[in-house]
Amino acid sequence: MIGNHLAQHPELSLLAIGLGAHIQSLRAGSPVDVKSLARKFPEGPDRIAAALRELETHGYLRRTRERTTGGNIVTRTVSCNQPGHRTGRHPDRRTEPEPGPEAAESAPRPARPPHPVTPGPPKQRTPRKPLPAVPQPAYKGPGLLQAATDLLAGLRRLDPDLLLSACDTAHLAPNVAAWLERDVSPTAVQHALISDLPPEGMRRPAAFLAHRLAAQLPPPAPYRAPAAPTAVRYPLQTCDGCDRAFRSPEPGRCRDCRTDPTGRTFTVHGATTKVVA
Repeated sequence: MIGNHLAQHPELSLLAIGLGAHIQSLRAGSPVDVKSLARKFPEGPDRIAAALRELETHGYLRRTRERTTGGNIVTRTVSCNQPGHRTGRHPDRRTEPEPGPEAAESAPRPARPPHPVTPGPPKQRTPRKPLPAVPQPAYKGPGLLQAATDLLAGLRRLDPDLLLSACDTAHLAPNVAAWLERDVSPTAVQHALISDLPPEGMRRPAAFLAHRLAAQLPPPAPYRAPAAPTAVRYPLQTCDGCDRAFRSPEPGRCRDCRTDPTGRTFTVHGATTKVVA
């Protein structure tokens, strides 16, 4: 007979009350282990195991481990219709409650090692493989390295898998600077790094980027000769000595009058001109 002390217990959960009532309604010897109950009810083994622990805590179940004549270890569960006085978590062993249905849960026999196992030395953690070396720019200007660092830090906004640590960013920045130094735009560098990424993901994104930066490094930009300086065209001036027009930044005499101030006459463009000193 199921008492109100179980049905209206103030501390047991609803699942524990229902499970306790179900166990007390069974015949003696019925299986009440977690696996058997989980096959009958939809609550699952975790919730059923928690409810059994509640019933055991409040004295409605007693579970003991026993060894059979065959050497196997079984768990014997006793349902108590009238839980005795309990102290703390376990019921008082001196009180003999009315026995309910019992079930033996078979437990696998523990395997005995043929020889004593000697613990080996603790497993040492394999150090992480360093990143491969990357090409360096010809000139490590602070502005160039900062632009390379900003480019690497911005990759996370294009692909969350490309989130790099500060150490990895500092290692890869010179290689990105080498690309920028070779007249490659930042947009082109980003496209080269994020295109055709492995669909299965990357275990170490920094190593993948280091390989790609080194393997796909473009050649230096073609040489461009500096543009010739533009010739300065001075305004036309009239020579004070021969009245001939010449270009000069300031008024005065032409070159011939300055180099031959003797006043000799000579022919210029088929005309006779007298040079005045």
